[in-house]
Amino acid sequence: MPRRLDYSARYPLHTTEEVYAALMNRDHWEARMDELRKYSPNDLVRLEAGDHGITVELRHVLPRESLPEMAQAIMGKDMVISRTETYGPFGPEVTGTYTAEIPRGPGTLGGSTHLFPTETGCTLRTSSRAEVLIPFLGRKLEQMMLVNLIDLFRAEAKVTQQWLDERHPVG
Repeated sequence: MPRRLDYSARYPLHTTEEVYAALMNRDHWEARMDELRKYSPNDLVRLEAGDHGITVELRHVLPRESLPEMAQAIMGKDMVISRTETYGPFGPEVTGTYTAEIPRGPGTLGGSTHLFPTETGCTLRTSSRAEVLIPFLGRKLEQMMLVNLIDLFRAEAKVTQQWLDERHPVG
């Protein structure tokens, strides 16, 4: 049975329109990748944005030696993760999905996104689902994936917050 976990990035004093505009902006995604490159190779592969919505493809490389021993036992080399995020057309609320794929990986990781206004700004909620199909290790690996995913989302939200604050100063 897959494990699930939600993460909410809150952007006080910023509107859904400002966050959505950032998600459409290549420079914003490159700023995210620049932050993540401090830890491992990360690249923006593709960004398509228009009236139809947003599609972004990212490539993350986690060096094998930086993986927990349990994951190193399964991965023979660096872990390459291809992540695709999609967001629907802009509206009062925006929904989307994401998937993260590991070639020859023994499971799945993905989920949904929901951008919505709040009384103080807006929130981007990500609901994730991880499933690893390895007897005895699956549950531990699923939990490890979700915890690391929250760290990733937190780092990305921090960059987005800084991006918004620089372009849309409040106060």
